Amino acid sequence: MTATRPVHVVLGATGGIGSAVARRLCADGATVVLAARDEVRLKTLAEAIDADAVPTDATDPGAVDALIDGALARHGRLDGVACCVGSLLLKPAHRTTPDEYREQIRSNLDPAFFSVRAGSRVMQRSGGAIVLLASAIARVGMSNHEAIAAAKGGIIGLMLSAAATYAPKGVRVNCVAPGLTDTPMTAHLVRDEQARSASAALHPMGTLGTPEEVASAVAWLLDPAQRIVTGQVLGVDGGLGAVHRR
Repeated sequence: MTATRPVHVVLGATGGIGSAVARRLCADGATVVLAARDEVRLKTLAEAIDADAVPTDATDPGAVDALIDGALARHGRLDGVACCVGSLLLKPAHRTTPDEYREQIRSNLDPAFFSVRAGSRVMQRSGGAIVLLASAIARVGMSNHEAIAAAKGGIIGLMLSAAATYAPKGVRVNCVAPGLTDTPMTAHLVRDEQARSASAALHPMGTLGTPEEVASAVAWLLDPAQRIVTGQVLGVDGGLGAVHRR
C-alpha cells in the first residue's frame, strides 16, 4: 500500500545530526525509515518518534540496497534519502596511517556513494531528493584535517556529478556542509570551556552549530518545494567555509 505521507530514509540515524534529522522529518509529518548499526539505540529512537528501524551497515553496498528496496516495498514510495553517516579524524597527513586514512574514506565517502547508488536507482522512476553530509573543512583549508577533508571533499564531488546525472530523472542531489557541530562525536574537541571558546572563535559567527540547525537544512533540501535546488552545498557553518573575520 502506498503511503500518503512522504517517505524518507535516514542513514546514520543514531548519530547527533542523524537523530536530529530523523526527529525533524517525523515532526514535519513524514514517514521515516531509520538506519544505523547500533540496533539497541536505533530501536529506542524509532519507538520514541514512531519510525521504522532497520539495522544497517552503511559501508556495505548490499545492505544499503536492501534498506532502500525494503523501504519502497513496505511503503510503496521513496521520496528522499539523507546520508548522515560519518566519523572524524584530526591528524596531519604525515602522522595518519594508511589504515586510518582508509577508515575515513570507508566511514564517510563510501556510505554517501552507496546511498546515491541505491537511492537514485529507485527514485529516478518518480523523482526525489538525496542529501549528503559534507563539511566546511572540505571548502576551507584547516590544519590537521587531511584525511577527513579528502573524504568530505569526495562527497561534494560525488554530489555534483550525481546532481548532473539524475537531474533529467527528477532526482535532486545536494550537500549540507556543517562547521563544528555540538554532538557526541565532537565532544572531545569541546571538553572544557576554554576548548569550546577556542573552537567557537574559529567560526565568524562566534558560535558552534547545533544538530537541530543542521537538521533544518537537511529537511529543507528534502522538501519537494525546493524542486529546482540541486547540485548545491549549503553551508551551515557560522560562515567558516566562506567568510573570514578581519
